[in-house]
Amino acid sequence: MNAAPQIGADIVQDDPLADRATCLEVWRQVFDAPPPKRLSVGFLRKAILHEQQCQKHGRVPKQTLRRLQVIASGKMPSTCSTSSLKPGAHLMREWNGRTYQVEVVTEGFVMDGLTYKSLSAIAKRITGAHWSGPRFFGLAQ
Repeated sequence: MNAAPQIGADIVQDDPLADRATCLEVWRQVFDAPPPKRLSVGFLRKAILHEQQCQKHGRVPKQTLRRLQVIASGKMPSTCSTSSLKPGAHLMREWNGRTYQVEVVTEGFVMDGLTYKSLSAIAKRITGAHWSGPRFFGLAQ
């Protein structure tokens, strides 16, 4: 992105009262295309700022967009493999008024300083009964 779109987008961001003509000109600079007809100034401003953010930080990966669409539709995936959890991830679950936090590590899972090989072992420790660990932590239905 060259300096002109950055400056123009900053004008739109810093001046919430930027008029329609300013927003249309900044749109042309940022998108290198004419703006669609009949868009409100508020929408133009938000679209410009979103595009500026995407250009600066990168776009949302397609896989993430697909997952968000599934979540928004109300259909949660039936399973989520615990092998897809990356070390450093944290899982939280409230049970009987207490919040439990589990950290994913390369050796398995850590809760309260103890390492477990499976989430099911942690779920059993928390509840005293056999549970599917992924289901207990909301990773599967």
